[in-house]
Amino acid sequence: MKYIDVVIDNKSNNTDTFFTYAAPDEVGPGARLTVPFARRKKPVDAYCIRENPAPAYDESRIREIASYDPERSLSEEMIGTAVWMRKRYGVKYIDAVKMFTVGGKKIPERRPSGREPQDPEYTLSPEQQHAAERICRYVQKREFRPFLIKGVTNSGKTEVYMRTVEEVLKQGRTAIVLLPEIALSAQVEKRFAERFGEDMVATLHSRLSTSARLGEWIRIRRGEARIVVGARTSVFAPLENIGAIIIDEEHETTYKSDHNPKYETVDVAYRRAQAHGAVLVLGSATPSVTSYSRAKAGIYELLEMKQRIGNSTLPVLETVDMKQEIRSGNMGVISRRLAEETDRELKRGEQVILFLNRRGFSTQILCPDCGYKMTCPDCGITLTYHKSVNAAVCHYCGRKFPLPEKCPDCGNKFIRYTGTGTEKVEETVRELWPDARAARFDLDTAAKTGDAGRVIADFQKGKTDILVGTQILAKGLDFRNVGLVGIINADVSLNIPDYRSSERTFQLITQVAGRAGRAGGESRVIIQTYDPDSDVIKQAAAGDYEAFYEAELLHRNIMNYPPYSDIIAVGFVSESADEASAYAEAFRKRLMGLRSAPQDASVLRVRLDERKTDGRFRAEFIIKAPAGSRAGYIREYMEYRDRMIESKSECFIEIDVNPY
Repeated sequence: MKYIDVVIDNKSNNTDTFFTYAAPDEVGPGARLTVPFARRKKPVDAYCIRENPAPAYDESRIREIASYDPERSLSEEMIGTAVWMRKRYGVKYIDAVKMFTVGGKKIPERRPSGREPQDPEYTLSPEQQHAAERICRYVQKREFRPFLIKGVTNSGKTEVYMRTVEEVLKQGRTAIVLLPEIALSAQVEKRFAERFGEDMVATLHSRLSTSARLGEWIRIRRGEARIVVGARTSVFAPLENIGAIIIDEEHETTYKSDHNPKYETVDVAYRRAQAHGAVLVLGSATPSVTSYSRAKAGIYELLEMKQRIGNSTLPVLETVDMKQEIRSGNMGVISRRLAEETDRELKRGEQVILFLNRRGFSTQILCPDCGYKMTCPDCGITLTYHKSVNAAVCHYCGRKFPLPEKCPDCGNKFIRYTGTGTEKVEETVRELWPDARAARFDLDTAAKTGDAGRVIADFQKGKTDILVGTQILAKGLDFRNVGLVGIINADVSLNIPDYRSSERTFQLITQVAGRAGRAGGESRVIIQTYDPDSDVIKQAAAGDYEAFYEAELLHRNIMNYPPYSDIIAVGFVSESADEASAYAEAFRKRLMGLRSAPQDASVLRVRLDERKTDGRFRAEFIIKAPAGSRAGYIREYMEYRDRMIESKSECFIEIDVNPY
């Protein structure tokens, strides 16, 4: 017997610490256990964090574990990563540990596919060859090395990923391939399954049923599946002997978790790859400013792929000033220029993509007399009119509400529906081109993975002439016959109150424009904007990433934004507005008075809001922590949280590092 420290599977902040138990010698870090706890009649679930050779308790008071489940246990590296997450993000031990686990009890049976993997004949371009050789060199040496592939759309990044995974498997190791959207997982998983065999590939994401997720988890844990393909939570796949972690479209905001535990996927991948001596491969046509700055600083090795594969050429981009369209009498969502080019492409038998990053039919429901806007009573955000379900929908919580017959504030019967979403664009398309086969691809039509696959498959097979969609279209999809892409309201994301709004706008325009391109033919992108003089719009239209990057980096340096700092949001939630504000102000003053705080750190003033979801109040302030100082602020946060727990405060404290 020996002594071990465990964390209890409990949501309470009061149990976010280690508890010591006696255990058999075979029990080590990562072991899934049940243990007697407090006065509970039944043992509770727990996970071993570390061995404890010298417990600080009277050994006669230390109880033995109740059971040990080796099949559902984790590795020492997984536990180490969970402990690291606590230090880096201020999350609870058990919340970090459970990212590596799954629920469910019954393991479903899975029959082997019996299909042999295919080995297609594929000749790499010189740029692909160089990238693959550089990455595989470190795979063979089993040496940690982070890479950033900056490759234009359709430059063949996926084939470089394939060659990397192929080399990893030759070395007897495992690989994780991450994608920005669950809707894309099935399509990419199929490509890897065809290449390496269905039994070799597994997927993990939240849309799987509990039993299916458990079945995949067990296959991975047993080593039956050695390639895991999925969205951000797949970074926690219970693989051992990892040889490569690949993050496609690394710039996407979906790689940042905005639910507890809050983490950054790239950081977790970096840590796991480093622990295994694996390669980390980030890929994007428009890398995030932070990632590109790391490549410029030599933290990542930069691999550039500037040429498209095959005969496909980059599209010609042009902008249309929508203010001029309005002045000339066109009040519609589609400009005359875009309509003209759409007519031309349809006559040539080519396909068209129309992009708008707003789903629904109308983005606001309001009263023109008193200014009332219909908002979600739970979330407080503006509701969107969805014509397909004839309801007002909250895009945050998903609730649907009946449409008002009159203004609830002033009684006016003439309610206005303003703004444009993908439903309205689709309806306009069907009116303007009734003979064209149109479809829509957004979170409404891609609610299920199978639905998403069918929409994309129909478009790829030429069964759809015009595809209307949101940002899902911008995420790594490969189309061969698109002669025209129309970007409607290209500057809508510039108005978002976020320091990344310029970056997001540039990325969306560039990524969507990249869906255009025909083998051996010219393609075109029409960018509709109300702000054609915007530097970001001009840089995106010119395809000039370097100009955008240099201007954006200068701005962030002046404003002390990432990568020159970490933005840390600290929130206090209470039923009492005074209590939330008091705790927030006290902690803010404490941080401002720290002697160890960097001179260029700043702590912004407290802001108080009433939360519509539960009627409680949230007081929040922002820390601009200069690069390298994050850990000190996280420690201060955790110490303050522990003091609040000890004082049995009913105010809840939370933290989010670099929130979106």
